[in-house]
Amino acid sequence: MNETMKPSTGRRLELFVRHLKERNLSANTICVYRCAVEQFYRMYPQMTARNLQLYKVYLLEHYKPQTVNLRIRALNCFLQDKEMNADPVPMIRIQQKTYLDKIISQADYEYLKRRLAEDEELVYYFVIRMITATGVRVSELVTFQVEDVHQGYKDIYSKGDKMRRVYIPSRLKEELLKWPEFAARKSGALFLNRFGAPVTPSGVRTRLKTFAARYGLDPEVMYPHSFRHRFAKNFIEACGDIAFLSDLLGHESIETTRIYLRRSSAEQYRIVNKVVDW
Repeated sequence: MNETMKPSTGRRLELFVRHLKERNLSANTICVYRCAVEQFYRMYPQMTARNLQLYKVYLLEHYKPQTVNLRIRALNCFLQDKEMNADPVPMIRIQQKTYLDKIISQADYEYLKRRLAEDEELVYYFVIRMITATGVRVSELVTFQVEDVHQGYKDIYSKGDKMRRVYIPSRLKEELLKWPEFAARKSGALFLNRFGAPVTPSGVRTRLKTFAARYGLDPEVMYPHSFRHRFAKNFIEACGDIAFLSDLLGHESIETTRIYLRRSSAEQYRIVNKVVDW
């Protein structure tokens, strides 16, 4: 294979992005795939088998396994789209953990809620409330509108035109309706930043790290998906219906959801210490 980015890198990427949109991939996935291809061509002039392997080695040296596989998946998708005569780049095998860590604890979540309310950081009070009460991804959270709260749910469409309904619990809805900033608006984005523009996923991530430092919380668990994990753990412990949880989270396979049946390593250690007396 000796394929270059002709007539131009920009044109190839434009066509590739169009192909991804036609497959109904999420905006976040499209962005990640595009960035991976751009990164490759910044490092190598041609997409040869050798350069692909060198790129894989570079990824292994600089990124976590999940990120490596995501970028390899992006390149394989690009190869397939351009009908290049090359074998797909093999993914790396990730050993699945038997425990679930790096999730904000219920105690820290309650503490964070209280501190945000006390400091009148109400936008982010409701941001974390929304994620933890619904299990939405941050990329989905930023699409919520004022009208969705009044409706009590939001229908979210993912790749393959699959739709899932995200329910806003009545308790959270009642809190939002009493929030003056919410009550003052009849439509538009639910969460606005201090400039009056809709919050962004990167903005949410940055602010959570700021709050971690301000309130003395572990920065390792202060990221948007941590609160989605908290929702899943709380739901499975309260309800036990893993199939329903899988639907609520928008997982393609129930096997993905089974991770929430696992305990954290700290929980496992406490149980072992309690049980093993021989």
